Amino acid sequence: MSAAFDQGDTARVLEELVRIPSLSRDEGAAAGYLVDALGSRGFRAHLDAAGNAVGVIGQGTRTIALVGHIDTVPGDLPVHVTDGVLHGRGSVDAKGSLVTLCSAARRAVDAGVDGRFVVVGCVEEEAESSKGAQYLADTWTAAPEALVIGEPSGADGVTLGYKGILSGRVDVACDSAHGAHEAKSAPELASDIWQRIARDAATFAPEGATLFDSILPRLMGMGSSHDGVADTANLRLALRLPPSLTPDEAEAWVRERVAAIACGGTFTVGGRAAAWRGPRTSSIARALGREILRTGVKPRFQVKTGTADLNVLAPVWGCPAVAYGPGDAALDHTPEERVSLAEVEVAAQTLGRALASLLPQAVEGDGADDDRADQDLLDVVRNA
Repeated sequence: MSAAFDQGDTARVLEELVRIPSLSRDEGAAAGYLVDALGSRGFRAHLDAAGNAVGVIGQGTRTIALVGHIDTVPGDLPVHVTDGVLHGRGSVDAKGSLVTLCSAARRAVDAGVDGRFVVVGCVEEEAESSKGAQYLADTWTAAPEALVIGEPSGADGVTLGYKGILSGRVDVACDSAHGAHEAKSAPELASDIWQRIARDAATFAPEGATLFDSILPRLMGMGSSHDGVADTANLRLALRLPPSLTPDEAEAWVRERVAAIACGGTFTVGGRAAAWRGPRTSSIARALGREILRTGVKPRFQVKTGTADLNVLAPVWGCPAVAYGPGDAALDHTPEERVSLAEVEVAAQTLGRALASLLPQAVEGDGADDDRADQDLLDVVRNA
């Protein structure tokens, strides 16, 4: 058992997990594999009612939640390891981070902490439902002491927050008209709506605002039909939202622009989540920053323009929270998805030490090393 989730074992588990397809809403085989893998490595493991893979390790009343996701977007990419780099769908988003959480929890317990870690591989994170995380938010009766979401930040990066999201569909319908007449077709009206949304989004935030503080619209798809009586068109869109704009406010903002152009246009909401950002000085952010410093590199504290299960769980639990994991998030959802196995190991070691520092040890030290590292970290935060 001493070799459980060491460097070689972590890499083996990750490669096997990546080899198992796990599209959103079809994660059963991968979740079952992870439950078995955790159960054979000292975790008390099971599938919960939502289909999440859950592993609990350690004892005590203090709990830290480590929540990743086991589902992936579509894309049948060949799985292989070349020059120490694992290629394949889900390798970086976010099975690499999920297995890092598992490995780090086992290492922290092996270090002798007095507490427990609950690792969850959530289902449907890539879907609008966020089913797995929503189930945790609805059923956990007590908030954990800290939360780490498994998402690629780089082994030297700590993600403090994500933008919110509002997704949905715009439908436009109008009477058919001859192409030589002036009346606009439904596709033209739909195009006008999109152009209005994109133009107004570009001027929503003051000049010089960061991407995190801006509306970022994305046209995800479009379609149209014509039956000789009516023209119809539709747009599928998503808006990444800044902290200053709630999903309800964003919905009203979109509806106003639909109504301004299209007669009879409608907007149907698909998914929504508010932006969330935590401080650099939270217990878990400091612990990770301190351990990254000890690897000899300067920690990067960052916010991201995407959305994650952090948006679902952090506001409900109200505990210190960050996202952390190996890999380059720019490779998410691309045909070039890959993660360095060496970086996975560095991230697992770094997170394991950070988790151990948050809970009491079986044998306490004098804390001098942590005090010195904390002062170094404060210097980094002040100069960031």
